[in-house]
Amino acid sequence: MTPTPPRTGLQLRSLVKPDGELEVSLVETELPALAPDEVLIRIEATPINPSDLGLLFGPADLGTLRFSGSDTQPVVTAQIPERAMRVLSQRIGQSMPVGNEGAGVVVAAGESPAAQALLGKTVAAIGGAMYSQYRSIPVDQCLVLPDGTPPIAGASCFVNPLTSLGMTETMRLEGHKAIVHTAAASNLGRMLNRICITDGIGLVNIVRRPEQEALLRAEGARYVCNSSSPDFLAELTDALAATGATIAFDAIGGGKLAGQILGCMEAAVNRTATEYSRYGSNVHKQVYLYGNLDLAPTEISRGFGMAWGVGGWLLFPFLNRVGPERTRELKQRVVNELKTTFASDHSHEVSLAGALKPEAIADYSRRATQSKYLILPNRA
Repeated sequence: MTPTPPRTGLQLRSLVKPDGELEVSLVETELPALAPDEVLIRIEATPINPSDLGLLFGPADLGTLRFSGSDTQPVVTAQIPERAMRVLSQRIGQSMPVGNEGAGVVVAAGESPAAQALLGKTVAAIGGAMYSQYRSIPVDQCLVLPDGTPPIAGASCFVNPLTSLGMTETMRLEGHKAIVHTAAASNLGRMLNRICITDGIGLVNIVRRPEQEALLRAEGARYVCNSSSPDFLAELTDALAATGATIAFDAIGGGKLAGQILGCMEAAVNRTATEYSRYGSNVHKQVYLYGNLDLAPTEISRGFGMAWGVGGWLLFPFLNRVGPERTRELKQRVVNELKTTFASDHSHEVSLAGALKPEAIADYSRRATQSKYLILPNRA
């Protein structure tokens, strides 16, 4: 018999007000009745990913943060620049839950056999609103973790693992043979490095600090280019020539890096060109922007022929592209390699209220390498 589920739970929410004020707070919410194919998860751990920060704080000026409320019910407000309000028109007045993914224990289940089979299981889930003490979610959005796996180990099962696998899948689908990745010392970047080593895929890692370069090399990365090096462009071109990489996934977004990668790709291709063309090489070079660590405009100084593209890449459209069967296969690989390829480090654990403390926001909003926060929603 299914236990009686709790009626309410705390949830972290983000609200944009008509006057341009952002308010982030904890809200006591009623839990809906479960549909037959749904389960209720007591969320034990959920990561703060860069993609979560976009909904949590949006384009608010974090220099204007103000803190009120109490230790257990904090309220954080900030001002959104007037120019940014135009793109937030659909959010105004909506209190939106935050958190893409998380893990916990199924404490109640709908009537279907598939839902009942998950009672008491530790599962990871994706579907938003994970910065919550409890989350009801369809069975097909859950991933049962191996017996004995603590929720903390499975909290980051979806976004980073499936994104890194999606990059290698996209490479194959679009006819490329090696990859360039920026911000490569991140948790996601280190996963991608392990995948590429295992699968025999050439990978050019771009970082910006010597310690990040050392970290990746210690984990077996062969090609690591430091963008702060005075010889960066030459070193990048050499790595591209060695690997044949013609597709890049850029987490930075703003600035000149995407254009520099395209230029170096063209230079690498031309090292083996047998004839000159004023239109550049006919080898297609592609940069996908999948993050916005730099909010400045993306600068493209064209000097790499006509066979190139810059576009956006997101996980969920990719999963729709490959379909449910391939998605299940990728998820199963994550489960099989959860303690190896897809192991995820974190540096801080905070409660829901702790995630809204000034010092925590100042730290995780920097999106620094090896500064990963986990929210433990049921921690007091």
